[in-house]
Amino acid sequence: MSKVLARRGRWSAYKLVMMQAAVAGGASILFFAVWGVQFGYSALAGGSIAVLPNFVFATLAFSHTGASSAAKVIKTFYWGEAVKLLLTIAMFSFVFINIKVAFMPLFVCYVLTLIVHWTAPLYFKQS
Repeated sequence: MSKVLARRGRWSAYKLVMMQAAVAGGASILFFAVWGVQFGYSALAGGSIAVLPNFVFATLAFSHTGASSAAKVIKTFYWGEAVKLLLTIAMFSFVFINIKVAFMPLFVCYVLTLIVHWTAPLYFKQS
């Protein structure tokens, strides 16, 4: 039963990550079409900075479920959140140091992708 719950939670988290990737891709295409290559590339970088750490978190956080492994569940959620935060910092650092980006599309796409995450309860109704 706990494997089924882990699989269901992981699948819901992956659906959210896919929605975030779709928004990031759509915003990147819009920036590319309207303002050019550098803005589209910058928006794609911002979306990636939001999507990839959330994917890593979803993979780590939903590796254990069930009452018998409650301590493991809490530990993997904390571990997943720590890795997500460190990965986000590392990705921002990498982009700012190594890639010439336009700041406005980078942060707009990053925030748009996070808004999808924050509004997730509106999209996923549990029966």
